[in-house]
Amino acid sequence: MNSRTIILLLISIVIAALAVLNWHTLITPTTVSLGVTEIEAPLGAIMLGLTILLCVFFLAYVLTLHGSVLMETRRHVKEMAAQRDLADKAELSRFTELRQFLETQQRQQQDLLNARMDAMEARVTARTAEAENVTAAFMGQLEDQLRGRGAPASVPSRIADVDVGAFKPSGDRF
Repeated sequence: MNSRTIILLLISIVIAALAVLNWHTLITPTTVSLGVTEIEAPLGAIMLGLTILLCVFFLAYVLTLHGSVLMETRRHVKEMAAQRDLADKAELSRFTELRQFLETQQRQQQDLLNARMDAMEARVTARTAEAENVTAAFMGQLEDQLRGRGAPASVPSRIADVDVGAFKPSGDRF
């Protein structure tokens, strides 16, 4: 219980205690003026009844206000849940779009890498074939020189002394 409820409860207890302790005085008949006429009635009982009626109306007002606040709160909670669901769906959609974008980028990068690897493999194969041809031509020339002349003195004794300028392959490097 909060402090306001305790204060209202204490005031109600004090009013009830005063009414019980002074009941004889409250029910003593007196002349009560109603503006147009006068009647003989217990003024204390009338005032106590009006106070009780005021409390009942006040309690009904508070309960109605509390009920409307609860209904409004419930409506806000439902709206917040709906907005949260929309936000979650939008975020899920963004994640899906991001995943699709990343997969597309990965496929493009993989295709580009595969194309580069294929081109590199083709260049390596061409360079290897060219190197084999140069080596075969060089070996063939050496064999021709060794067979045709016997063992001429112009045959180099080391590979470093051989002029391979005529056998250099043309084309781009790795």
